[in-house]
Amino acid sequence: MWTYLFIYLGIMSVVAIVVTIYDKIAAKADSSRISEGMLLILGLLGGSVAMYLIMRLINHKTAKDKFMKGLPLMMVVQLLLGFMVYRIFNYFTFGG
Repeated sequence: MWTYLFIYLGIMSVVAIVVTIYDKIAAKADSSRISEGMLLILGLLGGSVAMYLIMRLINHKTAKDKFMKGLPLMMVVQLLLGFMVYRIFNYFTFGG
């Protein structure tokens, strides 16, 4: 089970990185962009850490609070949910 979770998070991280870099390139070229909503959804789906790091690295959307504060908040919520799922899984698997 955990292997699948790590594979999923790896794939979502790669997708988040590629989409964020694409949006940065499109912004410079004044081309079709990725919506902010879609970027945030990718963060919610598991790409928040990678997206935050790549945004900082390539200086993309760093002036937007919804990303610079929202993505770290997503990370905290995702960690808490992950911890809760882990505890519940262990409770039911190993009897508390």
